[in-house]
Amino acid sequence: MNIITKYFPELTTTQQQQMQLLQPLYEEWNAKINVISRKDIQNLYEHHVLHSLAIARIVNFRAGTRVMDIGCGGGFPGIPLAILFPETEFLLVDSIGKKVRVAQAVADSIGLKNVQTLHARGEEIKGRAFDFVVSRAVMPLADLVKCVRRLISHEPHNALPNGLIVLKGGELAQEIGAFRHISTVWNINEEFSEEYFETKKIVHVAL
Repeated sequence: MNIITKYFPELTTTQQQQMQLLQPLYEEWNAKINVISRKDIQNLYEHHVLHSLAIARIVNFRAGTRVMDIGCGGGFPGIPLAILFPETEFLLVDSIGKKVRVAQAVADSIGLKNVQTLHARGEEIKGRAFDFVVSRAVMPLADLVKCVRRLISHEPHNALPNGLIVLKGGELAQEIGAFRHISTVWNINEEFSEEYFETKKIVHVAL
């Protein structure tokens, strides 16, 4: 938890309490449903929570912003971001029902009022519009863009243009090639000094 306050010292008392509850909650749920690698659960705050919050270094979501977390797993990056931005609306989506149940249970347990969850595939979502879609993506960028482009609102509310924000790792030049004119890449190690972030990146695709 200290690693969170190191980079986000402005957290309110409520936000700090919500962050502190994540470790015992995810340990409890992970014993029943493996949503985080068992060998990685002790690195929850660095590898999962802080990694998720890297998105807050490129955009400060304004009140009323609508964000969808696609492929949310047990709730990353959506839940840490929902704690940090209580006036932003988050929809956490995953095709695996048990992971969605964990994300909803964690959100309920820490009192998040700005989180909804949905058990669905991205291409099944209709009749909704979001300012941003976020993801810790294993899916190729081209597939993600194809899946979510139709869900992006054309009315901007933030300094960053509406679109897709993805946490990625490794060499991305080829993957980003088709989107180079509408994408921006940030190196997370310029924000967070821990070795884990050495190859981690944030990709924004304006849609």
